[in-house]
Amino acid sequence: MAYSMSWDEICSVYRQGENAVIELIETLIQRLNELEEKVLKFEGQINKDSHNSHKPPSSDGFKKRLRNNLREKSDRKSGGQKGHCGHTLEMSNTPDEVKDYWVNNTCDCGINLDTVEATEYERRQVFDIPRVKPTVTEHRAWIKRCPGCGKIHKAKFPKHIQGPVQYGERVKATAIYLNHYQLIPLERSGEMFENLFQLPISEGSLIRFTQQAYNGLEKTNEAIVEKIRTSAVGHFDESGMYVEKKRGWLNVAATQLFTHYFYHNKRGKEAMDTVGILPHFTGTAVHDGLKAYFLYMCKHGLCNVHHLRELIFQIEHCNQSWALEMKKHLLCIKQSVESTKGEGKSSLEKETIECFEKKYHEIIDRGYKENPIIPKPKIPGKRGRQAQSSALNLLDRFKKYHDAVLRFMYDFNVPFDNNLSERDGRMVKLQQKISGCFRTIDGANKFCRIRSFISTIKKHGHNVFDSLHKIFIVNDGSVCLLPDPHTE
Repeated sequence: MAYSMSWDEICSVYRQGENAVIELIETLIQRLNELEEKVLKFEGQINKDSHNSHKPPSSDGFKKRLRNNLREKSDRKSGGQKGHCGHTLEMSNTPDEVKDYWVNNTCDCGINLDTVEATEYERRQVFDIPRVKPTVTEHRAWIKRCPGCGKIHKAKFPKHIQGPVQYGERVKATAIYLNHYQLIPLERSGEMFENLFQLPISEGSLIRFTQQAYNGLEKTNEAIVEKIRTSAVGHFDESGMYVEKKRGWLNVAATQLFTHYFYHNKRGKEAMDTVGILPHFTGTAVHDGLKAYFLYMCKHGLCNVHHLRELIFQIEHCNQSWALEMKKHLLCIKQSVESTKGEGKSSLEKETIECFEKKYHEIIDRGYKENPIIPKPKIPGKRGRQAQSSALNLLDRFKKYHDAVLRFMYDFNVPFDNNLSERDGRMVKLQQKISGCFRTIDGANKFCRIRSFISTIKKHGHNVFDSLHKIFIVNDGSVCLLPDPHTE
């Protein structure tokens, strides 16, 4: 609400005496402070982008600025490094086809070269893909009649041969590969089958293939959940996911070898309980600090890359000197941990840890002195805690969850950041950008299960297509298709 006074009203206050003037000045000062806070808040919202907040890079638009990049500079030049094994085509000693080009002309001296024997040759090779066409295999189950009693005996077809005419396992695996791994929409996947393989496939058939893959990965999905549930360190994240034109949430749980995606229409404990990992998880959960995670009785590690971005915002926008000290201190601890790991040690010296902890809390104390808590008059009818500055909110988090912030210092198995789960979630976000929202919850659930398997297979270093092909060969959802670490 605008605050204005006419000249006559100001003179009237002046004539009322000193107390009236002081009361007016105090009111104006309070109003100025409120407006200043609002301006600072709105400026903060405008100035936030991917380098100083949790906002994704896609929200930056076309703004270009010199940023305080969190990536550490390297002495390496851009491009391939010395000793790097290149991927240039190399000639094959066993070509599939050879085409000879003979010398059939006359030399400048007048001799005809047609009958002259060639002594050597220069060779060049072309690597190409042959034209692909489907092969049709006819399966015949022969029938015999017993000559004694006349009973008819018919041979059995293999289990996977179920209809008079059907698509093969490689066709189905290719469809899943295109749609769920390369994220090509159904219509375009059908066009690719027709253009590349001369095999037109309807969207309905592609959807049936997805259902088969989903059913075939039931036991595998349960095994992935169990592997993450029993891991020493788990990474967890959640991100918006649009289904049926409504915003739901993609929950990501990951380790170095396993990935699990799960869709839920809500964000928080209800979704996490439904996934079933965190309620039984006893390791260290690395996450971005959503309060729902702290409801679970496991150890916690907070993503410090998120903290660095928030500290950059406090440095650049709010002129917080303590934030600069904290940023330098966290990076110093990180460097010390990496150096100690490089020396083959499993932990920092006790004295080093105590020194880091002491300085950490000293910086927090200086932050509180820099941002004294000024009690505000309570607004009648307004409930809940009074809002405070973003600097105080960040200080409170550093103080309350100091163990989780410094977990990477206490346990070398816990990373400095939560980049693993964020990387695992990017491909699902890319699918949303390509195809928009999922039309049904059922479709979102199928995508999550199949994509969990694909991500897990990639982490194990296995061929994605061969692994998808195996789903349809086995064709049994009660069989776990995860790689056996003892046979790798």
